[in-house]
Amino acid sequence: MTTPQDAGASGGVPGVGVPASLVKELRDQTGAGMMDVKRALEESGGDLEAARRLLRERGMAQAAKRAGRETSEGVVLVTVSGHVGAIAGIGCETEPVSKNAEFLAFAERVLETVEGGESAGSLETERAELVARLGENIVVVDAARMEADDGESLAEYVHPPANRIGVLVRLKGESPVTARRLAMHVSFAQPRYVTRDEIPEEDVRSEREIYAAQPDVLAKPEEVREKIVEGMLQKRFYAESVLTEQVWIHDTSKSVAQALSEEGLEVLEFRRISVAG
Repeated sequence: MTTPQDAGASGGVPGVGVPASLVKELRDQTGAGMMDVKRALEESGGDLEAARRLLRERGMAQAAKRAGRETSEGVVLVTVSGHVGAIAGIGCETEPVSKNAEFLAFAERVLETVEGGESAGSLETERAELVARLGENIVVVDAARMEADDGESLAEYVHPPANRIGVLVRLKGESPVTARRLAMHVSFAQPRYVTRDEIPEEDVRSEREIYAAQPDVLAKPEEVREKIVEGMLQKRFYAESVLTEQVWIHDTSKSVAQALSEEGLEVLEFRRISVAG
C-alpha cells in the first residue's frame, strides 16, 4: 500500500497525501464526490476498503438527515412481461434530480427487483448512497407486483409526459385495448376500492356521520334524514371511491362495471402510484 510519504513520488494529489490513482479508483467504485473520497482516504490512511466503509456510513447518516424532506417530484415506472407485472414509484425533491441518469437507473433497479419478487427494501443501502451523492431525499414511495393466473390479464399505464402517475391492473378475461383504457381511467379517477365489499365498515360509518352532521341534512325532518344520508353515500362516497361504480371516463353514459361487462372483463385488483406533490 502506498504511504503518505510515497504519495508525492507516485502522482498523488498535491497537499493531500493520497495517490490520484487511488482517488480515481474509489470514485469509480462509489460514485462519491472528489472531496468526500479524498477525505475518506486520508482518514483511513489510504485503506481502500476502510474508506469505502466510511463513505457508506456517512451516506447512511446523510440519508437519515434528509429523510424528513418532502419528495414532490420523481418517476413512476411500470412493466408487464407475460403473466407478471410490476410498478414502482420513486420520489425525489426536485425536477432536475428526477431526470438524473443515476436516479433513473436506481428507479429501474427498484422496478426490476420488485418484478423479480424481492422487496424494494433490499436496495436500502443503494438508496442511502444515492441520497448522499445527489444531495436530496430519495424514497421508494410505493411498489407492487402482480401475477396473472390462467384466464387473467394485466395492463399498465403511465401518464405522460412527466411520468409521475402510474397504474397496474389485473383483470379476469382478456381485451388489451379495454384493459389499458381501464388503467387510464384509474389514473384519472383515483378510485380507492375495487368494490364496496373492500371498504372497511369504520370508513362507511365515518362517512355517514360526516353527512349526517351537515347543516342541510340537520335542517330536514328527522324521519327523512337517514334516507338523505344514504343517498349522499351513494352519490358522493361510493360513486367517487369505488372503481366499479365510477362513471367510465371514456363513455360517461356507462359505469366502469357496465363498460367492462360488455367486454367480458372483471377487474380483480389495481395499484395506482403517484409521486406528484
